[in-house]
Amino acid sequence: MALSQADLKRYRALQQKKFRSESMRFIVQGRKVVAELLASGFQTEILLTTQEALASVKPFADERKIPVEVLPSHELDKIGTFEKGNELIAVVVEPAPVPFRLPAKDELMLALDGVRDPRNMGGLLRIADWYGIKRVICSHDCMEIYNPKAVQSTMGSLFHVELRRANLLTELTQYANAGVNVYIADMDGMSIYEAELTRPAVLVLGSESHGHSHAVESMKAKVVSIPRMGQAESLNVAMAAAALCTEFARQATIK
Repeated sequence: MALSQADLKRYRALQQKKFRSESMRFIVQGRKVVAELLASGFQTEILLTTQEALASVKPFADERKIPVEVLPSHELDKIGTFEKGNELIAVVVEPAPVPFRLPAKDELMLALDGVRDPRNMGGLLRIADWYGIKRVICSHDCMEIYNPKAVQSTMGSLFHVELRRANLLTELTQYANAGVNVYIADMDGMSIYEAELTRPAVLVLGSESHGHSHAVESMKAKVVSIPRMGQAESLNVAMAAAALCTEFARQATIK
């Protein structure tokens, strides 16, 4: 059955945070990221596609009984956010919030403190996914992960990593009180190559422009840094996360 104008208006509105929050829906775009979505446990409400892209998703949609609607390109351009190539868009149900739980014995988690750039947010989830980090907690002032730019920047890793939004100080304090090692990444900390990185652990990453919140800075945690060997003023948070996670992984393999 053809979509109504009310349906199309509702899908177009998902470009805006207000309507994503109210409807608990968001959009996923492009063949690669939609393929990752369809292989995950996320609930897809509908697939919107051009006739040309239909064959790439129809077998998955039929298997999972996901409705598919073929639309003209000009309608998809109004729903999607790409400058061009809005040929395949999924409307996805936001998953229910996950409960608090302590990390496992050998687990490393990431905690994001005020990361507001959508591309950095997406990059951080890709890094977590690359290093096998299954859980990420975000402060309430972090970028909304279902922002279309953030979703696209994850390149599908959004569907492999569990996200939890929480009061970061409260959450980190609970971890520390339970014996979890909390490490804060900061330029003034001990060299990551000299620090003993012991799991279970949470690595806290702040925004490049604002650093860590005062609440997180007040914690009694181990502060670690990446030694600067050249003249660059700083690394963005995703670059820093990759270097830090590499050292966490290296130390885990030699223990």
